[in-house]
Amino acid sequence: MNLRQRAARYARTKGRVLVRLGAWSVLEAGQTFLAGYALARALDAGFLAGDVRTGMFWLGSAGAAVVVGAVGTGRVYGVVSALVEPVRDRLVTGVVRRGVREADPGALSGLTQQVEIARDTLAGLVLVSRSFLFTAVGALIGLFSLDPLLLAVVLPPLLAGVALFAATLRPLARRQEAFLTADEALAEDLNAVGPGLRDITATGAEAQVAENLGRRLRAELRTARSLARWSPARVAALTLGGEVPVILLLVSAPWLLRRGVTPGALLGALTYVGQSLYPALQNLVHGLGTSGARLTVVLRRLIPPEKPAVEKAPRASGPSPEPQDAPALALSDLRFAYGPASEPVLHGLDLALPPGTHLAVVGPSGTGKSTLTALVAGLLTPDAGTLHLHGHPAPDATALRTLIPQEAYVHGGTLAENLTLHRPDPVPEDELLAAAEAVGLLPLLRKLGGPAAHVDPSALSAGERQLIALTRAYLSPAPLALLDEATCHLDAEAEERAERAFAARPGGTLVVVAHRMSSARRADLVLVLDGPRSVCGPHTELLASSPLYRDLMGDWAEVPDTRVG
Repeated sequence: MNLRQRAARYARTKGRVLVRLGAWSVLEAGQTFLAGYALARALDAGFLAGDVRTGMFWLGSAGAAVVVGAVGTGRVYGVVSALVEPVRDRLVTGVVRRGVREADPGALSGLTQQVEIARDTLAGLVLVSRSFLFTAVGALIGLFSLDPLLLAVVLPPLLAGVALFAATLRPLARRQEAFLTADEALAEDLNAVGPGLRDITATGAEAQVAENLGRRLRAELRTARSLARWSPARVAALTLGGEVPVILLLVSAPWLLRRGVTPGALLGALTYVGQSLYPALQNLVHGLGTSGARLTVVLRRLIPPEKPAVEKAPRASGPSPEPQDAPALALSDLRFAYGPASEPVLHGLDLALPPGTHLAVVGPSGTGKSTLTALVAGLLTPDAGTLHLHGHPAPDATALRTLIPQEAYVHGGTLAENLTLHRPDPVPEDELLAAAEAVGLLPLLRKLGGPAAHVDPSALSAGERQLIALTRAYLSPAPLALLDEATCHLDAEAEERAERAFAARPGGTLVVVAHRMSSARRADLVLVLDGPRSVCGPHTELLASSPLYRDLMGDWAEVPDTRVG
């Protein structure tokens, strides 16, 4: 469904608001009608006829209409707010949903900038479009009331100007979108070049970077010139619809006067065109011509196209990765460094985890534990090597993984809304309570007042926020859970309970960046990160073969094995 169809569907749901908008606009348009009509009557029936009192009466009527119109204008702004703010709320909801559920990297920009652009621009467009429509209707009725010949002179060039302007809207929107895309691409490259100037110089990449930036600059220049070529068309539309009628009225004045048009009616017609039609058309051309094209571009980015409904065969609850025999996580010769001149954090790492494996990642500070989870989560891109989740390349496997970082995210709303953030469909309360019981959230859930209780994130401790985030991930349909020190604010007993719950999750695979070395004893496999000397194996084998692992374990090496069998 395209934007026009969505707009029509939304308008049908706002019928009462549109009726109120029309009613106040009619009141506002009354001053447009009287501006020319009262002036004509004041001149013809008043001052030219020697009746000053009648002339002053009509001028006073025009002044009173201005006051009444101002009341209508004030009411219009309130109604426009009722029309536009729900659109903003829907856009914010959509942006947040994609940002949280789909890990959309553009969500922050959409929420902080593009939504506000859409809200402000839409309000402006509603105002200028409504103003032109009711102003034009009021002026045209006034012209017909004064003399139909006046309407015959003014209407054809006005319609021609509006038609010419309408014909430019679609190509203008396409060129505006191309220009914004080129501008954003240039800004993205410039943002990347600035912090990396030292590395660029050190590696001798100045010429290559300059060539890339030059290509971006030339692309933006081409789109800017293409956009500028349409400016004369808008000027021509404004001239044809707003200035040509004045010229025609002046040129045809003798002919009009010979056919019974009064001097007052001619002056009223000039007033309609010069003070009402031309300013309204000018606002429409500048508003729709620039802001309208920009709004179209922003809405296309904020509102993804609706996908046709596809009937799917029923499937069992829980993750069902494809292909079934592929490793849950497969790394091959994975390499990553923070910058071209930096030492690699991960060196040719190889790893294959069967589905259902519980892996603990340990190592000294700075060896890449959090970097590894960020790569698996898709937050970073490897410099070399491959990374697959259940047979799918990492960039295409967003739905197959969920990351729980050290600083847990909890938003306002109900506890159930927080816990089911990753579930597209409603979650039965018994499933929600079972997950809370498994992870260890149940006491906090009861303390807060149940799933329907509203949550104040600032009133929760860091550990309580972590329990909520862990339960949310447990309820996620993603089969691979990444815990990056996600239990650091829990005591040892609560940490063990949460890890055991994830390890026992049907069809689930668990990767834990260990906060305590006891986590490694519970895992099926332990990955010891140590640069090119990284090793992976069961706890007992690593105790015998890896001096670094024995040093990391310390006194934990003598504790009986509590690994989940």
